[in-house]
Amino acid sequence: MYVTAEHLRDQVIRPTLEYMGAWTATSEAFLLNAAVSAPDLGLFCARKDGLGLFHITAAQHRDLWDRYLAFNPDLASRVRGLASQRAFLSDPDSELQTNLSYCTAIAWLLYHRAGGSVEQPDIDVAVSA
Repeated sequence: MYVTAEHLRDQVIRPTLEYMGAWTATSEAFLLNAAVSAPDLGLFCARKDGLGLFHITAAQHRDLWDRYLAFNPDLASRVRGLASQRAFLSDPDSELQTNLSYCTAIAWLLYHRAGGSVEQPDIDVAVSA
């Protein structure tokens, strides 16, 4: 399957950020760059490591759920709504590989939780890293 950067931006990244209440042109550009051309942004793993579009490790994924989303139930519910019902329960890390919207949301939250410097709208999230 061939996906263009334009398709990724218009059909995955923008709708996911809008769903999360986190869309800005800058956040969209940041995630597109992270997916398409940035080998290592200091947050995501090098291209040879990690899972899915943003090369997020299982440890990063688990840590985000255990130490951030667990304390933000409304946000956790929103993110969980992007995941498939059965696959997420049996193998949550597989969602990083097979679900572009879910993977995009997790990537954005990893960056947001780390205090990323990308212009961010006010999202109703209590930051607890």
